[in-house]
Amino acid sequence: MKRHLPNALTCLNLLCGCLALTFIFQGSLVTAAYFVGLGAVADFFDGLVARALRVSSPIGKDLDSLADMVSFGVVPGAIMFKLLQKTLPPPTFGYLEMFSAKSFFIPFCGFLITIFSALRLAKFNNDTRQTTSFIGLPTPACTLVVASLPLILAGDEFGLAGFILNPWVLLGLTVVLSGLLVAELPLFALKFKNLRWLGNRRRFLFVVLALGLVGWLRAAGVPLAVLLYVLLSVPGRVRSRDLAEAGAGGPQ
Repeated sequence: MKRHLPNALTCLNLLCGCLALTFIFQGSLVTAAYFVGLGAVADFFDGLVARALRVSSPIGKDLDSLADMVSFGVVPGAIMFKLLQKTLPPPTFGYLEMFSAKSFFIPFCGFLITIFSALRLAKFNNDTRQTTSFIGLPTPACTLVVASLPLILAGDEFGLAGFILNPWVLLGLTVVLSGLLVAELPLFALKFKNLRWLGNRRRFLFVVLALGLVGWLRAAGVPLAVLLYVLLSVPGRVRSRDLAEAGAGGPQ
């Protein structure tokens, strides 16, 4: 029974991605964002449970990668597609007009995130350097940034709607996130093999600061938390001590 528990959590992640997609198609981006969050929690715990129960398997790894491609590949691309559509007037479909209408073509740029997420996952599965750390932004982190945008817009406590709902801002964010997914950028893994301060200082610091940002700024704190994650990783270039004590997780 216990050997099936990690895969059940992985399937829950996949189900959340599928449900998020249905709500995206219906225009309910906020609901979709909540399912993204639930999927991210399931994705975190499937690897944790597999390591704790010592039931990791090649099938579990492949299943995790396939689930991640939906929840953290297709879903963020679809959210960005919908957000870009909101920033532009509806396209016209007169004779040959659609072929020159930026309103028709630009939203599809959001799926660059999907393409680069696929490259990221394939790279992770075949890169022996990423057994205990990451090279490039993990797909869940990228997706959380994208999924936070509908939540920020829903409340708009900080008056960011005008800034976010700008096609050039969204296109720029798409390009930056796509680049970070496949960048040769060492990032520490947020995996605790123990709760000792020694060897986990960077992780504890990130968790405390990230929770503080989200608690203070709510959804607007999510992109800042991901930025903090990148910034905390860069100066030390992921020290060998961090690498030694980080646990290997599922595909990211």
